[in-house]
Amino acid sequence: MGFFSRSKKEKEVVDVPWRVLSSKSQLEEIREQSKTTPVAIFKHSTRCGISRMVFRQFESNYSLKDEQLKLYYLDLLNYRQISDEVGFKFQVVHQSPQLIVIKNGNTVAHASHHSIQAHELENFI
Repeated sequence: MGFFSRSKKEKEVVDVPWRVLSSKSQLEEIREQSKTTPVAIFKHSTRCGISRMVFRQFESNYSLKDEQLKLYYLDLLNYRQISDEVGFKFQVVHQSPQLIVIKNGNTVAHASHHSIQAHELENFI
């Protein structure tokens, strides 16, 4: 057996079902939606190397289906006012990158930078 021929367990590739968060009006929809299905908001700075690395890692490890959790993507550079409103409405101090989990209308968890782990979302479904 060669150095590069280790057997790997094949991982099922899941397309990440992103929804773009681009208006403040969506925040009330998210609050209502979270009463029946958990919602996560991923706040991402497209110019930040760390944010890009965390985003890629998140996508490669994401395994939930759209019916299990609604996943929103917020581009911080284009929608900073919406990011500020997310912090106010869901009582979370701004970080970038940041993942916020909302259930029953309230924030139940949040993480930033390298603490963001896609597999931990399974705990909220």
